[in-house]
Amino acid sequence: MLVNEMPVTVMESMTTNIGSTLLELSHVRPVMLVFLRHFGCTFCREALSDIAMQREEIEQKGMQIIFVHMTDEDTAHKYFERFHLEGAIHISDPECRYYQAFGLVKGSFNQLFGLATWIRGFSAGVVAGHGIGPQLGDGFQMPGVFVIHEGAIKSSFIHKLASDRPDYFQLAQDCAFS
Repeated sequence: MLVNEMPVTVMESMTTNIGSTLLELSHVRPVMLVFLRHFGCTFCREALSDIAMQREEIEQKGMQIIFVHMTDEDTAHKYFERFHLEGAIHISDPECRYYQAFGLVKGSFNQLFGLATWIRGFSAGVVAGHGIGPQLGDGFQMPGVFVIHEGAIKSSFIHKLASDRPDYFQLAQDCAFS
């Protein structure tokens, strides 16, 4: 089971849609590894939109963005295109093994359905227009973001609520490697 393996071993097993492993890519340049909620989740859609708007600036900081999702490659490709993230590098993890290996847990009732999440869900889903869709993966899985360089985790953002909204650019800036 991956939970008991060393992180480097886990990173070696995480093969992207372009055939390279996470570990290999982290030795080329720093990686912003974004673990998404399921594609039907309004917060996942908001995250994709946020990253699409900040992608150029994040990549100018030297980061390679890699997504981890819970669907097949074709479904992921459609969502990445929909959110203007063409050519996105990603890793399919329908069994959430990599989520677990990185310490991302299943959400509690409050994390997923609490008042703060409902309020933010209305804002992201209705006001901002991200909507909701079918559950495409484990609806209880919590997301997170990790900055990895040369096989080591340099920084992370672990969601306390499904509705948390990381500042991806700030995370890239805080971990900028020259």
